[in-house]
Amino acid sequence: MKRLHEKLQAGRPLICDGAMGTFLQKKGLRPGECPELWCLERPEDVKAIHRAYREAGSDIVECNSFGGTRYKLEAFGLADRVAEINRAAAALAREIAGEDQLVLGSAGPTGQFMAPLGLATEDDMVAAFAEQMTALQDGGADCVILETMTALEEALAAVRAVRENTDLAVMVSFTFDPQANGGYATMMGVRPESFAEAALEAGVDVIGANCGTGPDHMIEIVGQLRAAALDAPIIAMPNAGMPVLEGGETVFKETPEEMAAKAPRLVEAGATIVGGCCGTGPEHIAAMRKAVLDA
Repeated sequence: MKRLHEKLQAGRPLICDGAMGTFLQKKGLRPGECPELWCLERPEDVKAIHRAYREAGSDIVECNSFGGTRYKLEAFGLADRVAEINRAAAALAREIAGEDQLVLGSAGPTGQFMAPLGLATEDDMVAAFAEQMTALQDGGADCVILETMTALEEALAAVRAVRENTDLAVMVSFTFDPQANGGYATMMGVRPESFAEAALEAGVDVIGANCGTGPDHMIEIVGQLRAAALDAPIIAMPNAGMPVLEGGETVFKETPEEMAAKAPRLVEAGATIVGGCCGTGPEHIAAMRKAVLDA
């Protein structure tokens, strides 16, 4: 936790990396294949992705562990390998990060609904996230991001898992969509302001938003988070524009230059950490870094 706070107090925005899944697909990840298993079976490919982002100038190496909970891995018959996969994910990132970059464990939604909407209890969720978080710390992570979250109950259970079982700093990033009646909310109806209030009350170190939108909407979302949390560090990781269907495939068309032109506005809106989500690559991160640091 200390390392993250030292970096945040250094006086300039931090740069996170870009998409992992997009990169894995370019390297041959097939539909229906488990991305996290590459940490064990194709570690050199995973390290090559981390290395490309490091060379692009990122301050933070994000682990290939997004779907690393027992709930997600059991769909691939890998529920008994949670600790092995997540330790490997963090260790690969640590190998590339060295001592000067932060290693950020990634954890996404479990895909389960908590009671009363679903069968999972809060204790079930805490146990599943605790298993993943402990392994990420054992592998060398400095901090963890609970990202692409949409439900407060699940996110807060994950925060509890981090706090009760590790010494990791914790970021929480929700995915907000534009609403027909104005403003932004998650698919579960959570607004940026209510998320910020609940996350900070739970002791989260960094709040933010990722995925869902491109930088244009993300600038507005960051502004709303900043208005609700005047002093909290904020992470912003937009997609490379809004998704577009072409030939039956989802593509993200914003170029590195287009995203770089908007990156300083993310910082002006209140972001202290800037990175990318779906469709972004090392070229986007390098261009955004230059734009942010030159602003």
